[in-house]
Amino acid sequence: MKEKGRHYNQQAEIIGLTKKIAKEQIVPQASECDRKGTFPWEAIRAIGEVELPALVISEKEGGMGEGRGLFASVVQELAKVCASTALIYTSHVVLAKAIEISGSDDLKKEWLPYLSRCKALGAVAVHEQTAGSNAGAISTRAIKDGDAYIVNGSKFFITSGGEATAYLVLVRTDPEKGLDGMSTLLIVKNTPGLSFGQAEEKMGLRSTASREMFLNDCRVPAKNLIGAEGEGLKVIGQSLIGWGFYGAAAISSGIAKASLDKAVRHARERTIAGQPIGVHQGVQFLISDMILGCETIEAYLNTCAAAADAIPSTMALNGFKAKLYASEVAIEVANKAIQVMGGHGYCQDYSVERFFRDARGLTLHFKTSEWLKQDIAKAALKL
Repeated sequence: MKEKGRHYNQQAEIIGLTKKIAKEQIVPQASECDRKGTFPWEAIRAIGEVELPALVISEKEGGMGEGRGLFASVVQELAKVCASTALIYTSHVVLAKAIEISGSDDLKKEWLPYLSRCKALGAVAVHEQTAGSNAGAISTRAIKDGDAYIVNGSKFFITSGGEATAYLVLVRTDPEKGLDGMSTLLIVKNTPGLSFGQAEEKMGLRSTASREMFLNDCRVPAKNLIGAEGEGLKVIGQSLIGWGFYGAAAISSGIAKASLDKAVRHARERTIAGQPIGVHQGVQFLISDMILGCETIEAYLNTCAAAADAIPSTMALNGFKAKLYASEVAIEVANKAIQVMGGHGYCQDYSVERFFRDARGLTLHFKTSEWLKQDIAKAALKL
């Protein structure tokens, strides 16, 4: 019991520290970064100073070895103030987990200390224009050439594209083997032949520097192979699906909670004809719906995260379900927050319009809602 108590206190301290960073170092720049579409480097540095990325790295590799539950809580606190920062952090953690789980000892020694402190920023490059969320349809090719791979192809919608130091890139090493001919490489930003397009002008998540990646005869050291050849989908499953989808669900949870907080505050402070608007039944109905939405997202996310930590074979399906549910409900909550705040909620001076735009993006990121519904149904039907 004492050990559990110490662990609980440590978790509470980490969440408290995240809240402090969010309030003092992320809030002041969040709205401006969104309006200008600028990358939140100050926020990333603040996260690195307290080694938040090390939260989920195993103790054996110098981290804290925490599970998905605490990871989700930290991401949620970041997302309450800036969903873009939370998504950048999540993508960064995905690369770190891929190296920790499947990387060689040399890669771990070379990269994990820097990734843990955000001295190097990580990102993920899986999707392609002609493949979308179907990782099995990618065409980026890596051909072995002595002690290196020659990589040609392109990726798109890369979070932190052009800003990150290193990228987890899914490539096809043996086209004849289909899904078993795919591998993952760590490709560094300054690699000759690697270039990026302009940052996408998106509706939401505007600070994430989403860019297209172009690989033109990139010579990547063979030692940068993460996992064995042919294990690309396994690596992606353990890192992007195993952790990234829980991070995405937590971002939606944070957006929903922030929307609720703004709406409640406005309903108490905004007066019309001498009365706060919160006295009206219509406003109360909206807020009640929002409360239930936020609480069910968090409860379901915690359930899915705990199940994945306890039974690793369930991590993919539980991640799909958590991400789908959280992202869809977050839009409803953010939309109701705008309704509570009326015209104020529709203005950029108030954060809820940003929350709504960011929430909408989470139904598309990683995998669309429709793709997730298909995956969940196929699992139930054993197809």
